[in-house]
Amino acid sequence: MDPNTCAAEGSQRLHPMRLMGKVAVITGGARGIGAATAKLFAKYGAHIVIADILDDLGVNLADSIGGRYIHCDVVSEVDVQSAINLALTWKGRIDIMFNNAGIAGPNGSITNLNMDQAKSVFSVNVNGTLHGIKHAARAMIKGKIRGCILCMSSSAALMGGLGSHSYSLTKDAIVGLMRTTACELGVHGIRVNCISPHGVPSDMLVDAYKEILGKVDMKSEDVSKIVGEKGSLLRGRSATVEDIAHGALFLASEEAGFITAHNLVIDGGYTSANSSMTLIYQ
Repeated sequence: MDPNTCAAEGSQRLHPMRLMGKVAVITGGARGIGAATAKLFAKYGAHIVIADILDDLGVNLADSIGGRYIHCDVVSEVDVQSAINLALTWKGRIDIMFNNAGIAGPNGSITNLNMDQAKSVFSVNVNGTLHGIKHAARAMIKGKIRGCILCMSSSAALMGGLGSHSYSLTKDAIVGLMRTTACELGVHGIRVNCISPHGVPSDMLVDAYKEILGKVDMKSEDVSKIVGEKGSLLRGRSATVEDIAHGALFLASEEAGFITAHNLVIDGGYTSANSSMTLIYQ
């Protein structure tokens, strides 16, 4: 049996409705990791607000899982606040905020870095996350909800050479922001954590590989093959968007009720060990 299927079935047997009645807002929830998380959260009983700029995809997904969609550019604090207000109007509360929206940023040398493009990456990745934490925390504190706030970082925050300069900068900053807000919000019983994936063949990574390799016809399967060969200790196995969604599910559920200020790295061991010298074990 496929390991992912086995793990998913095992967790469902233990807690078939572990998020029953919870209300979650997911930015960047219309596709990729965000969409996979929205589907999984809904499967486990949560009410989902998808906040994105991809209106057609967002509306269709929200309809399919009984959720709500709102157009939301996370650069705009008002947009993010409106997404949270939608959850409050709809269900009267917010239990989970997943600050998932992000962009990759321009590749290339630091000597030729376009500062306007770099500022744009910062505005989406860092300011967007800051907006989400700020307004979710306000709503949770006011409603006396011992909620969960998740932030999307990256393996690029842990190792050099895994992302553009501006992208790596923002993902490192998000980990720091998570830790400081976890300190403050823990007083209210609100948990704040990060997820740092590596090598997930999401739409964003596929687009990045297209640009880097100059192959406009590259697909997610092609990226999976590349990453599966060199991107983890688990050879022949690359991460999937569902892997990251299951990590988010764990952090959002009561099983992780004493976990805060933590960066959950989902990378197949890539950033922890070097497998190029495995010959010494043979």
